[in-house]
Amino acid sequence: MKTKLFFPLLALGFVLAMAIYFILNPSYQKSLEAKFYYETGNYKEAYRLANEAFSMDIYNRMASTIMTQSQTSMKYEAYIKEAKEYLAKINEIVSKDSVSESDRAKIRMMSQIMVESYKKLAPSVVTDEKLVKEAREYYKNFEQLLEKVSR
Repeated sequence: MKTKLFFPLLALGFVLAMAIYFILNPSYQKSLEAKFYYETGNYKEAYRLANEAFSMDIYNRMASTIMTQSQTSMKYEAYIKEAKEYLAKINEIVSKDSVSESDRAKIRMMSQIMVESYKKLAPSVVTDEKLVKEAREYYKNFEQLLEKVSR
């Protein structure tokens, strides 16, 4: 009867000790804070905190994962920002009475840059689906633009 209780209590003791270590360890505290910022969409702050946590403990897998995911999300944010800037420039060009051949070349170049940039992005399972979807929409728009100006 005593052995039936011994092993479950021992396992519970190990789990409790690990939980206390996880909560009290400064590296993991920073990791939890970084996770919060990642989940709220503040990828820059999440990366900064995860990097600090990783510097404190290079075996902190949570910090390593959050750093990697934050980098990926920041790349998506940068792509979306650049896409918006290029589309504003393209809209400015197209709003003229006539589009010259040099303007078409500018549009073609901007579209090629954005299509190639998108191909370099690599989402993971935990990358915010909203970011991935928005980037994909911009990519499709630039693909269509490239097709139109290449004719």
